[in-house]
Amino acid sequence: MNLPTLQDVLEAARRLEGRVLRTPLVSAWALGVCLKLESLQVTGSFKPRGAFNHILRNLDRCRRGVVTASSGNHGQAVAYAARRLGLPAVVVVPEDVVAVKEHSIRSWGAEVVRCGRTTAERIARATELAVTHGLHYVPPFDDPDVVAGQGTVGLELLNQFPKVRAVAVPCGGGGLVSGVAVVVKSLRPDVQVVAVEPEGAACFYESWRRGTRVRLDRVDTVADGLRAVEPGRLTWECASRYVDRFVTVSDVEIQQAVVRLFREGKVVAEPSGAAAVAYCVREPQQGAVAVVSGGNLDPSLLARWLARWD
Repeated sequence: MNLPTLQDVLEAARRLEGRVLRTPLVSAWALGVCLKLESLQVTGSFKPRGAFNHILRNLDRCRRGVVTASSGNHGQAVAYAARRLGLPAVVVVPEDVVAVKEHSIRSWGAEVVRCGRTTAERIARATELAVTHGLHYVPPFDDPDVVAGQGTVGLELLNQFPKVRAVAVPCGGGGLVSGVAVVVKSLRPDVQVVAVEPEGAACFYESWRRGTRVRLDRVDTVADGLRAVEPGRLTWECASRYVDRFVTVSDVEIQQAVVRLFREGKVVAEPSGAAAVAYCVREPQQGAVAVVSGGNLDPSLLARWLARWD
């Protein structure tokens, strides 16, 4: 299996120039950690980096349109990229998709299809639609072009904070943490890379613990973007080679991180986006950066959690 390289990420960065934002890195003093705010990226998450890079690399195959599977953020990214490139798009989302994410997908002109609650169910339906309608399938994470696109987060981060000592990254299917890890370990092998998963969807942690890729029987977490039942083949190869630590955080820790980011950091983060912050708050380390991977938060959830930890 050919893993993405630093050169692939550098080429992706050039390809994405003018198509995605260079997101800020800020110091959140009250939380004791620096934040890489991918929540401010186009469509509200890091996902356009990988989606755009994949589509641009496979543009001839996309002429009849594209289809993907997503809990919401990757779907928004594919819809956005397709709109920019004049392509039809279909996005398969979970039955319990977050309303603000579904609305955003539709606002970019994509068709939405609901299916199941897990990543595996959505991918199966999306690949079926690809065959039936002659569409090009854009993988949410387990793809070298997607991983290379996500790796541009790592490039920016190292340039913005040369004194970084550790990078904590939310981990669902593993595309983001794999791409970041490839970059960081290629350019700064002294910097620790930590993959952070919810306790209720810890497929990478369990795979690391057992020494082989594991498929979970079920997942249950408030972090809808991190509900992967097993690591991708490519992302597991990347992560197992380049990631230093695999850790888990509870749903309560994630919810509290969402609240603290809002109150003390003035940052809106969805549960998946706050997972790395939850870890960094629990295990503070000087020179640490937490990637806030998305900000597409259901306002009703925020209101409920703010009241809970008033």
